[in-house]
Amino acid sequence: MEASPLSIAGIPLSALLFPTAAALLLFVTAGVIYLSLIDWRDRRRRNRETSRSSSR
Repeated sequence: MEASPLSIAGIPLSALLFPTAAALLLFVTAGVIYLSLIDWRDRRRRNRETSRSSSR
């Protein structure tokens, strides 16, 4: 059986690209969620510090 031109080591290219794309999508999504969470925590902390200093 001859490998098609769209295969690497007998594995179809689509079988390699789909899991790679899914992993990259999960990685980027996790990064966005992480950065959003850190920004939210930092914004909340800054607002708390601002309200403390203005009440004095």
